[in-house]
Amino acid sequence: QVQLAESGGGLVQAGGSLRLSCTASSRTFSSYAMGWFRQAPGKEREFVAAISWSGASTYYADSVKGRFTISRDDATNTLYLQMNSLKPEDTAVYYCKAGGRYWGQGTQVTVSS
Repeated sequence: QVQLAESGGGLVQAGGSLRLSCTASSRTFSSYAMGWFRQAPGKEREFVAAISWSGASTYYADSVKGRFTISRDDATNTLYLQMNSLKPEDTAVYYCKAGGRYWGQGTQVTVSS
């Protein structure tokens, strides 16, 4: 069982930046591929970014490519999502996911125009 806790969400103006964090309880964090997903009101949850267990490979949705950066720090069991050039359409609850099966509780990101 892996417990995940996201933080770093908030209200920001369009064009601004936020960095989300996801801290995992498991000592096996380094063995998991990790991902970020988001869900806007009235919409389905969608993929944002993922990183392999080694950190060597990263993947992004087209909508965030070039603006968001996913990274991980295995020493602190923490996953990050650096979000730059934010747009109102990035407004959503952001969730981290571990190993394709464990979810965090989410953190709200609101981008005002």
